[in-house]
This record gives sequence, C-alpha cells and structure tokens, in this order.
Amino acid sequence: MIVAEPSFETLETPFGPMRTHILRPVVPGRYPAVMFYSEIFQITGPIRRTGAMLAGHGYIVAMPEVYHEFEEAGTILAYDQAGSDRGNKWKYEKEVASYDADTRAMIDHLKVREDCTGSVGALGICLGGHLSFRAAMEPEVRGTVCFYGTDIAQGSLGKGKSDDSLRRAEEIRGELLMIWGRQDPHISLEQRRKVLARFDELNLKYSWHEVNGAHAFMRDEGLRYDPELALHLNREMLNFFHRTLGEGNR
Repeated sequence: MIVAEPSFETLETPFGPMRTHILRPVVPGRYPAVMFYSEIFQITGPIRRTGAMLAGHGYIVAMPEVYHEFEEAGTILAYDQAGSDRGNKWKYEKEVASYDADTRAMIDHLKVREDCTGSVGALGICLGGHLSFRAAMEPEVRGTVCFYGTDIAQGSLGKGKSDDSLRRAEEIRGELLMIWGRQDPHISLEQRRKVLARFDELNLKYSWHEVNGAHAFMRDEGLRYDPELALHLNREMLNFFHRTLGEGNR
C-alpha cells in the first residue's frame, strides 16, 4: 500500500514531551500498530525507510524520539564517531523509568486512535532492540521483534547502567522474534546464550535467529549492510507481525 505523508504526535511523559513520528497507509481504515524504536541516532534515513516499508504492509508505525529529554525535537545524530559518542552518552544518562514511560505513552495513544485496531506490537534495532524487549513486558503488546538488542545480557541500560530487563522477562505474555548477528562485536556468544537460557527457563514463546552478520547489518547505509540478509529478515518480521497482530480493516 502507498504510505501517507509522515505526521507527528507530541506525547506527554513524566520526563517531558516526546515527539513521535507516525507512518500509516494512505488508504482509510483501521490497522494494527507497531512501536518502532530506533538506534542511538534517532530517526535517521534508514529508520524512516524501514518504518515506511512496514507501514506499507498495513500498519500504523509510531517512531519515538528516544532522547527527547536531551535533544531538541527533530534532532538526528550522524552516523559518525561524534554522533555515536553523543548517542551512547544519552543512552546511559536516560533513566530506565523514562524509557518505560515513553512506551506507556505510545501504547495509551495508539489504543485510542480511530485508525488503530487496538492490536499493538513492538520493533527495535540496536538500542531499540532492547527497548522493544522491554516494551514486550507491557500486557497490550502481542508481538515483539528485536534486532541485535544491546545491553540485555549485561543489564547495563540507562542511568547507572543497571536495568532489570532479564529479570522482568517473566512478565512477557506475547511472542518474541529475536535476531542476532554472529559477528556482532557488541553482543558476544556468551551474552546471547545468557538471554537464550533465560527464555528457556521461563518457557517464553519465541523464535531465535543467529545469522552471519556484523552489528547494523540491517541498516541500508554503511559498509556492514547486508541486503540479502535484510530482505530475508524483513520478510520474517512481516510474517511474524501479520500472524501475531492480525490485519487491518480497509
């Protein structure tokens, strides 16, 4: 489906207003929604293009500016060392409670939209992979896709580098699709196995893919991009969301 021009919602959170980018099919109707959490660079070109691809398959896609406490609305960090340093600085200065409040604000907004079926999922890449994993703990979230989520095994997200994500995994009631790169320098085999062991301990409903790719192999900019893997895994993602979130009415 053709995708409508982006719109923006400013959602109120206890930690300040958060601009959220909304993409949806241009055809009127009611659609499932996906909260799409970005990398540390916020809503870059690759993130927008992935969001548009997803929206074109029949979803409302909500993309939050995760560093709204620290940056002006609309800020995009560059894919360079300075951008990486700034993004990582905010990643570890933002409170975990603020990450969670962002998710709650989006769910509350999506549930009452007239163009939403009320079915909500989550998607994230890198930092966003961890944030989508935490979003899965919300009772409304039916399906969650995490692309190489960082800091999950280490419990090092947020201010103080101390999160409770793995411990709270027992709260997840929906289904998970976890995707990792075996050559990812930021997420070791030992760390992936720690997450996997926790899933099996809790008997979570999940699918697990480890592919031959480095960190950011889904990003269609830069030397690590693998178009073949991206095409295959985007199809896996779409099939997963169609099955877990259902389809829209148009």
